[in-house]
Amino acid sequence: MLLLLLLLLLLLLLLLLFFCESSNAFFSLSSGSGIRGFTPFRFSVEPVDTLAVRGLPAVLNCSAASDAPVRVEWKKDGTFLNLVADDRKRQLVDGSLLISTVVHSKHNKPDEGVYQCVATIDILGTISTRTARLTVAGLPRFLSQPEGVSVRMGGTEMLSCEVTEELVPFTRWERDGRPVELYDRVIQLPSGALVISNASQSDAGLYRCTIDGLGPAKTTEEAELQVSADSGVEEKLETLQGPVAVAKVVGESVLLPCVMKGYPAPMIRWTFNDRPIDESRERFAVIGGGSLQIVNLTEEDAGIYVCQTDSGNMTSEIQAELTVHVPPRFLTRPSNTYAQESMDIIFECDVTGSPPPTVKWMKDGDTVIPSDYFRIVKQHNLQVLDVALPSAVPSLTDATTDHVASSPAERSGPTPSAPRDVVASLVSTRFIKLTWRLPAEPHGENITYSVFYSLEGTNRERVENTSGPGEMQVTIQNLVPDTKYTFRVVASNANGPGESSTPLTVATQLEVQVPGPAPNLQVVSVGTASATLSWERPSTGNGEIQTYKLFYSEKGQDSEQDMDVTGLAYTVTGLKKFTEYSFRVVAYNKHGPGVSTEDVVVRTLSDVPSAPPQNLTLEVLNSTSIMVRWQPPPPGTLNGELTGYKLRYRKGLRRADTIEISTTQLFQLIDGLEKGKVYTVRVSASTVNGTGPTTEWIAAETFENDLDESQVPGVPSSLHVRPLVNRIVVSWTPPENQDILVRGYKIGYGIGSPHAHTVTLDYKQRFYSIDNLDPSSHYVITLKAFNNMGEGIPIYNSATTRPQSDPDIDFYELFNNPYTPAPDPTPMLPPVGVQATVLSHDTVKVSWADNSLAKNQKITDSRYYTIRWKTNIPANTKYKMANTTSLFHTVTALKPNTLYEFSVMVTKSRRSSTWSMTAHGTTFESIPSSAPKDVTVISKEGNPRIININWQPPTEANGKITGYIIYYSTDVNAEVHDWVVEPVVGNRLTHQIQGLTLDTTYYFKIQARNSKGMGPMSDAAQFRTPKGKPQPYKPGITGSQENHILVIVVIVSVGVFTIIAVVVGAVLCTRRSNSHQKKKRAACKSSTGSHKYKSSSKDLKPPDLWIHHERVELKPMDKSPEPNPVMTETPIPRTTQDPAAEPSHQRRGHEGEESVSTLAGRRGVRPKIMMPFDSQPSQQSVRNQPPAPGPPVAPSQPSTTAELQKTEAVIKEEEPPSINPPTAHVRPTHPLKSFAVPAVTVSAHNPPTYETALPSTPLLAQPGLFSKHHWVPGVKMASIGTLNRVRAPMAVTVPSAPDQSETSKMLDTTYETDELSEEMAHLEGLMKDLNAITTG
Repeated sequence: MLLLLLLLLLLLLLLLLFFCESSNAFFSLSSGSGIRGFTPFRFSVEPVDTLAVRGLPAVLNCSAASDAPVRVEWKKDGTFLNLVADDRKRQLVDGSLLISTVVHSKHNKPDEGVYQCVATIDILGTISTRTARLTVAGLPRFLSQPEGVSVRMGGTEMLSCEVTEELVPFTRWERDGRPVELYDRVIQLPSGALVISNASQSDAGLYRCTIDGLGPAKTTEEAELQVSADSGVEEKLETLQGPVAVAKVVGESVLLPCVMKGYPAPMIRWTFNDRPIDESRERFAVIGGGSLQIVNLTEEDAGIYVCQTDSGNMTSEIQAELTVHVPPRFLTRPSNTYAQESMDIIFECDVTGSPPPTVKWMKDGDTVIPSDYFRIVKQHNLQVLDVALPSAVPSLTDATTDHVASSPAERSGPTPSAPRDVVASLVSTRFIKLTWRLPAEPHGENITYSVFYSLEGTNRERVENTSGPGEMQVTIQNLVPDTKYTFRVVASNANGPGESSTPLTVATQLEVQVPGPAPNLQVVSVGTASATLSWERPSTGNGEIQTYKLFYSEKGQDSEQDMDVTGLAYTVTGLKKFTEYSFRVVAYNKHGPGVSTEDVVVRTLSDVPSAPPQNLTLEVLNSTSIMVRWQPPPPGTLNGELTGYKLRYRKGLRRADTIEISTTQLFQLIDGLEKGKVYTVRVSASTVNGTGPTTEWIAAETFENDLDESQVPGVPSSLHVRPLVNRIVVSWTPPENQDILVRGYKIGYGIGSPHAHTVTLDYKQRFYSIDNLDPSSHYVITLKAFNNMGEGIPIYNSATTRPQSDPDIDFYELFNNPYTPAPDPTPMLPPVGVQATVLSHDTVKVSWADNSLAKNQKITDSRYYTIRWKTNIPANTKYKMANTTSLFHTVTALKPNTLYEFSVMVTKSRRSSTWSMTAHGTTFESIPSSAPKDVTVISKEGNPRIININWQPPTEANGKITGYIIYYSTDVNAEVHDWVVEPVVGNRLTHQIQGLTLDTTYYFKIQARNSKGMGPMSDAAQFRTPKGKPQPYKPGITGSQENHILVIVVIVSVGVFTIIAVVVGAVLCTRRSNSHQKKKRAACKSSTGSHKYKSSSKDLKPPDLWIHHERVELKPMDKSPEPNPVMTETPIPRTTQDPAAEPSHQRRGHEGEESVSTLAGRRGVRPKIMMPFDSQPSQQSVRNQPPAPGPPVAPSQPSTTAELQKTEAVIKEEEPPSINPPTAHVRPTHPLKSFAVPAVTVSAHNPPTYETALPSTPLLAQPGLFSKHHWVPGVKMASIGTLNRVRAPMAVTVPSAPDQSETSKMLDTTYETDELSEEMAHLEGLMKDLNAITTG
């Protein structure tokens, strides 16, 4: 029994050990595979469009859900917010954005914009929410005030409350200070107006509209609603508010208003797509006396709704379109996917919605741009080609072979060698066929092959395997035309992949075919200002479609507008109402535009007129009738077929019962009026959609009594003439009997007889200008009034025109316009104070004052104003005009950066004033609306790598051009940021670009800019640089070296010529001084002593520059343009040593000096030679002042380094030198005078006078030459170079100058012929050294 138990325990232990090992192996396998699970990462809450209130807080909600830590950030208008620097914005714990206080003003709107929430997991990636717009409600204000009205018992009335669209949700109504309760009989329209139907006495009261929720409540003025008893009098049908086109989203509610007024009470019915609406349906209800309410909208509710009204004696129909938008919805969502390297994967995505939604793919928060590795397939799916690891892909080297082959330790046997003779046997635009031969060492049978290929210049490879063992060819599909690819082939056997073949680079052929036309183009008008287009992908695409370009134009217009579209549908907005448009679509691929579709013509839907009739005038005919005339609304504002006009008039200026008349004419006679009463009239235009806005109320007063037309008018009471050179201005007053009707006046005039010419004028005319008369001529003029009974008695006058020499000036013209009627009884003055206020680049507000109005400038009669304007260009004489009934007018559609002149005249009835004085205004600048034109590229002659690009300014610069930007690239389809940019400042029209590659095609685009920004780019100009011509090769010599050698030759030649000239001069001077030297030879021989130089000694030198060549200092000659060039100072210390007794190390110093000078000459430096002088100890500065008197410093006392560096003086050549001349700058006036010979004065008691020297650079101490506390005698510091070239100082050894006695003896020394021969031989040696320098 115990044995059995022990065996069972042993088995259990073995099982436990087995499970543990299996678990460890599983976990090790999982960890070794490197595959991790998917991390859930999504947004649980996304921000939505929000309407914020100024001064109150606002919240944009956002929350991301994930198991890993999430970092949430916010973007505004595409830029990340810096919440640390903004104390008004902070992020809540869940990621939402809180704006503590919304700031909003006219010029500062920091909070309004588009926001987006961005969530990031560092080890995973980034996701972004939808964008949400934050809108700040405007200031609470009312566009108009409600007016008091009277309504019959049981009738319908509407009180308007006009506010902006964003303020409608904040409006409510109050009656007698208490909120109005809304229900089926009393409703509030989407515009904010209050409708009361089936009125009763309980509805009477004082109403006002209130805006709440935007700070302090704001209310309108109170308007009284009176409810009167039913009088039974018939009232014409009147439309207070009709339905308008509206767009809603599925699931929302909509209210289509139809508010009609009349008696008998009108019956209202609704139809949908020409079928009656069943009001018994739950979602449909007629409320407020006729408005249709639809709740829980569906997509099937979209269509045309018509409100039909019948009041027994009149009918009316008003239609409107309801558009129902379906929010985008995913039918197929992308799913998480595992992929191996170099695989192709597809993320599926299918959406639906109305209008058709657009799909945009994002990767880590950034938009995916289609490329060679990312493609949009099947309209919405994303295909990722050749999946790569996040790390860098290895390059095409031995490491690449190791990447695709197993390690040697894992191989069980030899692998194949590289395939041989890999060639491209067939090359097309989109595929390449490769063939190869068997490897030299296959090491087995059933050899398979893998082809690795990549774009040239990239390391990201894709792989294509052969279809079976032994097959030695493969076709690579889906390549890009005109693109280079690199291929290599790897053979594999049972042991694994072998060696890679040599890479082969092949370019696909160029595909020049363009897409065909997009089939099945359909255009549907979906609103009064929009149309939706849809089409299919071209069947002959000839490549990936990059974009579609949609062209449309208004029918009858030549100019087309276009826009780029990426999908297969698009809704064009911003169209004109009830206007025919022509649409067509063109597909684009990389080769350019394809074939265009046929034009499809569609007319947008009609709407009510958007403007009232123009030029409304009232003419009182008699005491009981008024003639009303008007003009149609401005062109483009009818928005449909005009069905007629509605004229309303009332008695008095205040609100009273109005009478409505419908007509299709442009005039209407109102009769049956009361005598001596004021009537006001206004007119509106109507289409099938309803009535448009009305004109302002125009007032006119009927006559107290009717005029008599039973007899002809009397004679005019006066006739005045004003003669000028070529015309006569005639003015008159009407007949004295004002009770007789005058229909008009007739003027007759002629030379000597008034019957030559006759002019008929209006009865209100009071003056006239008779033009085109002869100077210095006597004219007889007659005037008579007439009516329907006949012509009255004429009045005569005569006048003689002025001579031709007199100026033709008539100040009466200020009140006269012969082409317009004159006011009665005095001329109307033109408007004054005309001002033009520029509002934008295309808008100017013109305002003026009218002196004929009351002081409050309130218009109460039928006058209107005409504004005319034109550009201030002499060639432009065409005016544009507009009419208005107010004292200002906003002129739009002007050209940017253009000077305009404006003038105004007033018209009342048939009388008009002259034009006012002009006002000028220049519109603001705008960005250029056209690109630079005539772009040409030419190669520079002699240098094919340089091109000159020329262009002309844009036609529509819209301002002063401040510069251009030139873009150029070798790929015309490259993104804009990949083009090379060359800025051009100013208004230059040419630019040179250097460093281009030979035999290469370049594309150039130009963009103009002004103070407002950048304009559009020009079309790409193509240019191919020429092929380079081979240059003959010159070994060892380049162009720069040739120039350098030429300079050296010139310098050396000048130096040799200078030396020869100086030598000749020195020889001549020596011969002239021979006689003087012979006289002193005896005295000199007797006093030679120990200090005399030996003639055979090497140090024996006469005081001649050309003889002391061992002691000179060669320096570069400075060819300064200044008249007195300054040399670098070389201070020389005083010493008493004899040159003959000079130590050997000092003599070696001389040799070192000569070697340094020779080295400077070999470097091509032009020499400048300075004689070493004794240094004069400086007690004070010798610049600009003579030296202080006192005992001279002992010759044996050495000068300090500081004193040596401060010694600066110039010796005048004409001044007698002193015994101990100081260290001096030699300042020759000519390059040939670079040598100075010290002279000795006769007297030692006269101190020398020094001239001011220019600042010089003192020599610096050199290590090794000066110790800390003493200096080495005879060693000097010299700079080889000019003032403008700084070189390292070098040491020179200068012998000490002899004292006075020695110098005198040297001067008295006489030289024999053999001595001169020796010096000449030495000079020849110097010339040989110079030749060696130049040839070296």
